[in-house]
Amino acid sequence: MSNAFHRKVAVVTGGSAGIGHVTARKIAEGGGTVYITGRDQDAVTAAAADIPGDVIGVRADSRSADDLDRLFTQVERRSGRLDVLVVNAAAIATAPLGTITEDVIRTVFDVNITDTIMTVQKALPLLADGGAIVLTGSMAAHKASRGRSLYAASKAGVRALVRTWALELTPRRIRVNVVSPGPTDTPSFAQLAATAEEREALIATMGTGTPMTRAGTAEEVAAVISFVASDAASHVNGADYQVDGGYGQV
Repeated sequence: MSNAFHRKVAVVTGGSAGIGHVTARKIAEGGGTVYITGRDQDAVTAAAADIPGDVIGVRADSRSADDLDRLFTQVERRSGRLDVLVVNAAAIATAPLGTITEDVIRTVFDVNITDTIMTVQKALPLLADGGAIVLTGSMAAHKASRGRSLYAASKAGVRALVRTWALELTPRRIRVNVVSPGPTDTPSFAQLAATAEEREALIATMGTGTPMTRAGTAEEVAAVISFVASDAASHVNGADYQVDGGYGQV
């Protein structure tokens, strides 16, 4: 996808690590200017420096309206417009029915639904007609897993947002799609393990239920996100790309 993003301007939220970071790298490699966000200034600065090309790290928390305003003001002043928005920030929680608390509900839905909505709304005035929005979903929205009802419900909500926004943004020809990873080896999933040994065991078992017999990688998911965000996917709209090694089919 050489030059797929030539002269394009992109924002990738949650771009300090994992899928977001690899996605930002692929857009930069394609000739795009990329703004990546993260909550930690040192981490986002280091992540931006790690990617060759025109990459700008912005400390921004998607939960903060002021941070989002500051982010898109910086994009407007430096680049003048936005062509691609990748909303990648997410909250994962394991809470079986009977143990769910209001705090956990708020955390998961605030990040995965409310923050997604507010990020897209803040970006819309700057987003060029004919641009692309890609949200990161999850196969949890399609296939049940014990203890993940909140996460699954929030990601099902993301899928619903994409369908509606694809219709609402028709007059501006802005495409809206979701990419739903299955079991994937990323830093966010690693946080579910308390020790290094538990992490290795988790990774080893993550892909056992897929025809590919392994977990996916951030590289594989980011490849699909960058494709959907590019003009190569110009007739793809309202879709859900499932990058799961066949997990949802068996």
